[in-house]
Amino acid sequence: MTESRNYRLVPGGGDEKVPHVLIVGGGYLGMYTARRLERKLGPGEASITVVDPNSYMTYQPFLPETAAGSISPRNVVVPLRKVFKRTRVLNGRVIRIDHAGRAVDFEPNVGEPRRIDYDVIVMAAGAVSRTLPVPGLAEWGIGIKTVEEAAYLRNHVLEQLNIADSTSDPAVRRKALNFVFVGGGFAGAEAVAELEDLARDATRIYPSIGMDDLHFYLVEAADKILPEVGADVGQKALSQLRQRGIDVRLSTRLESAVDQHMVLSDGTEFEAGTLVWTAGVKPSPVVQAGDLPLGPKGHVDTNEYLMVNGVENAFAGGDNAQVPDGDGGFYPPNAQNAVRQAPVLADNVAAVLRGGTPAPYRHQNLGAVAGLGLHKGAAQMFGRIKLTGRLAWWAHRGYHLFAVPTFNRKLRVLADWTLGLFLRRDLASMPEMAAPRQAFEHASKPQIENGQLLRRVS
Repeated sequence: MTESRNYRLVPGGGDEKVPHVLIVGGGYLGMYTARRLERKLGPGEASITVVDPNSYMTYQPFLPETAAGSISPRNVVVPLRKVFKRTRVLNGRVIRIDHAGRAVDFEPNVGEPRRIDYDVIVMAAGAVSRTLPVPGLAEWGIGIKTVEEAAYLRNHVLEQLNIADSTSDPAVRRKALNFVFVGGGFAGAEAVAELEDLARDATRIYPSIGMDDLHFYLVEAADKILPEVGADVGQKALSQLRQRGIDVRLSTRLESAVDQHMVLSDGTEFEAGTLVWTAGVKPSPVVQAGDLPLGPKGHVDTNEYLMVNGVENAFAGGDNAQVPDGDGGFYPPNAQNAVRQAPVLADNVAAVLRGGTPAPYRHQNLGAVAGLGLHKGAAQMFGRIKLTGRLAWWAHRGYHLFAVPTFNRKLRVLADWTLGLFLRRDLASMPEMAAPRQAFEHASKPQIENGQLLRRVS
């Protein structure tokens, strides 16, 4: 074991020379790696720090259901400080990695940047939305990678119905009732299906809006959707979406969204008040900001032991790493692999600190499950079982209820689902949550000018 270079104040003791393990990212991989390290290593063997801009871990597979209102936003996040016993959590961003000097530059959410030394680094920074230089996308698009985005989307879709029901302008109405989703993978297919389900259910309280007035578009550059569930199940899911009235455009790209005017590569043009971008992900930018070896697509270059190639005392996994699968390729950077990599990664960190032998990561794909709205889904499990409809929906919910972290969150999610079986969907929209000071700012300004009530600008 390499002798530690750092002196750190260990909780419950004085200045002791112990290795410092720095985990960049508090997602599923980072959180579970830290928890397992707490169990594997005593306080005298290592101190552990997790750095993440958020104080919570988000269970991303539940975000489409959060956007549809089936699960409360609070129930898909896990407070990091609550699940750790002696791991320190720093909320902020790593803006530069100097692995040669065993240090990172850390920028807290509030305050001045500072340098943090470490002995072992674990890159678990995850991924961000992969955008393309489509005109207007940066101004009008929104992803569905965070719980804040999911909550915003729910309020936004319901607010578009409010706009359509309240206007007398046909152009404004058509624009509000057009919803565009780009990307036909898990995130896009689940998001468009869940939000179409929400909007269809909501039409019952809008006397001027019928199902035929809603226009949902799913734009996919490839010639199929949901490749993760296989060609047969993906084709059935495609048929189900089209039967529901969702306009799925395959082999089609979004070419422009300037001023919310959508231009598709097949020549179609229309106005849309909603643009959701789910066309892939890329590693978190932090992996580029340093001296760790990277692969051709910008992922941390990692071997089968989840150790970074070419350097010592650096580990990586999850969405920001390329991990060889033993067959000449790499494991997909998805949640299923991140879940299974965490214990192997933590055990290998402990093995290196103790002078032991690390173990390789090996995993056989168990399949994939997707929820496509209430009582609808698509699944392929164990390579042979192919499901669609209600059975796939139950498989989706069963798998993710098992996988969501902590018993507390499992019970809360189960409670949300159980209430949903007996109560109608909550259709209250609160778009002002995205700008909570708007009402106060409006009240603080003059309300009357020249004897006329000033128009409120959102």
